[in-house]
Amino acid sequence: MNVTERPLEDEAAPGPAPSRLDTASDGLLARRAADGDEYAFEVLLRRHLSLMTAYATRLTSSRADAYDAVQEASIAIWRELPTLTTPDAVRGWMMRIVSRKAFDLIRSRKPSSDIDDEAVAAVLPVSDVDDPARLAGTSDAMVGLRAALDRLPVMQRQAWILREIGGESYARIAENLGITTTAARGQLARARETLTREMEAWR
Repeated sequence: MNVTERPLEDEAAPGPAPSRLDTASDGLLARRAADGDEYAFEVLLRRHLSLMTAYATRLTSSRADAYDAVQEASIAIWRELPTLTTPDAVRGWMMRIVSRKAFDLIRSRKPSSDIDDEAVAAVLPVSDVDDPARLAGTSDAMVGLRAALDRLPVMQRQAWILREIGGESYARIAENLGITTTAARGQLARARETLTREMEAWR
């Protein structure tokens, strides 16, 4: 399927009309898309495309590679949606596929240096109350956080992004980075320590 094409509306199709799907929950969209509803998939993809792009851009440090990763991820998401057992958690599942495709590109070729500073303005979902990402409530703080991330060693930055934006497990982080789970925890801990120190001005 060409994910950029909007399918013809089928008035006989069961469930919400296409116009109502624009405000449907992620879970409903995922269930409809898993059953082959291309318009539901288009709405779901459009809703999270900015975050997917920002995530892939930060992982690859390349707008061009991020675009390729998101395109590959979009195809994989469409194909794999019928296997998703928890439709309400579809966003995190989509982000994991994006990270998988981003690291496939990183391993297959050296990323270009075309860093996209505009695509990373999406809100960073985090789980830790004291994490510095929670301090990025203003545009200045977000700029500071992006700059601090850019100064981190590559592996620390990728570990932090995988955990705090992608919600990846330590095991998945280790798999993506080609290191042990213990080493992945260490990379993340050092990244958090550095970011916490550098974000003191926004406390």
